[in-house]
Amino acid sequence: MSFLSGHSVAVMGLGKSGMSAAKALTASGAEVWAWDDNEERRRAAADEGVPLIDLHRCDWAGLRTLVLSPGIAHTHPKPHPVVERARAAGAEIISDIELLARAQRDTSYIGVTGTNGKSTTVALIGHILGSAGRAVAVGGNFGPPALALEPLGRNGTYVLELSSYQLELVDSIAFDVSVLLNISPDHLDRHGGMEGYAAAKRRIFARQRARATAVIGVDDDYCRAIHAELEAAGDRRPIPVSGNRRVPGGVYVVGGVLHDHTEAKAAKAADISGVASLPGVHNWQNAAAAYATARAVGVGPAQVAACLPSFPGLAHRQELVAVIDGVACVNDSKATNAGAASRALACYSVIYWIAGGRPKEGGISSLEPYFSRVAHAFLIGEATDAFADALDGKVAYTKAGDLATAVRQAHAIAVAEKRPGAVVVLSPACASFDQFEDFEARGEAFRALVEALPGKRQAHTIAAAGTPAP
Repeated sequence: MSFLSGHSVAVMGLGKSGMSAAKALTASGAEVWAWDDNEERRRAAADEGVPLIDLHRCDWAGLRTLVLSPGIAHTHPKPHPVVERARAAGAEIISDIELLARAQRDTSYIGVTGTNGKSTTVALIGHILGSAGRAVAVGGNFGPPALALEPLGRNGTYVLELSSYQLELVDSIAFDVSVLLNISPDHLDRHGGMEGYAAAKRRIFARQRARATAVIGVDDDYCRAIHAELEAAGDRRPIPVSGNRRVPGGVYVVGGVLHDHTEAKAAKAADISGVASLPGVHNWQNAAAAYATARAVGVGPAQVAACLPSFPGLAHRQELVAVIDGVACVNDSKATNAGAASRALACYSVIYWIAGGRPKEGGISSLEPYFSRVAHAFLIGEATDAFADALDGKVAYTKAGDLATAVRQAHAIAVAEKRPGAVVVLSPACASFDQFEDFEARGEAFRALVEALPGKRQAHTIAAAGTPAP
């Protein structure tokens, strides 16, 4: 980022993205003023040579740019004090994604957002493009932070997962292909409500050039409305995708078979019903979006279809950890809200469900259509009592308290009841921060607990899923 050489740049928040930004800026010759309100993170940054300046007390007169970590509030529910100081000084407030776009102007960009399914779709697009011999780097909100990615130049493609927080802090990037998978309530406190959240997601289509591709899931009302709006505008190429119904002019999956109707006549592209890393209707929508994206950037249909069965899947996203004494144990720790948890509950017929943590707005009331699939629930964390109230009289439950107890109890009861197709699923429908640093730490703990369970291990297969999501 030679364009910032000699300039003072503030970096607020020293998690993964903030640290990579501070290091990249320093390497580019910028004078970095870095800060984090967490003393432990400041100490770790100092150990790596990152210069620290208290942005709450410094003189902002010489600072023109604040690189803000996405987890720090800049609008709702209240701007962080450092954000207020930056605005008062007239500094621009951007994310590391914006800096990547300014540094790598000649590279192609694919952006993916949505409430659920972003990481799987980004990884699948990267898998397809890499398998097709393209120079590709995958990161952003998932994987390496933007400024930890390698420079790709004119012939490369960045595939970036973008959260609603990041999209609000991007000003100039124009995606060659923008992907919006779905919108359901999440992070409402950070966006002032549902309309603000949907507006942040819609920013993925801002600044796209004429006839750029917009891939949009049309399995929810918000995204259907956005697709209709873009189609009526006529200045982009909108491609609708669905995981459960036919969509003329789009890419869709019906009964596990992926169809391509982007040409005059619909054609069967691939049977993905047996792809273990893409279970359920939600993953079929992810696959349809990845297929449409790869086709939009010139990968042939046969090439795309050939890549789908070899996709390895992602950790913490319906990850099959083990099958012990006939009971499968599935790590879906990434399901931090009810909408994400519904994806897992829709995939299995006999569920011993581990749920709970720090609850999100709305709780689990929206999951009631899946309660008939739950043989027993094991509740953990701060959400225990609220989830027990929601399940009372509808699902048998145990207040396990912590994850270790829940894993032991869930597996023991599942083995004792001997129901065909039994699956122990950690799909918390909650944030992890009451008991774990993040969802990855929660998922890794689940994996270790499962691996420590006694019993006979079977081959890593899983019973066929139940019916599609209602």
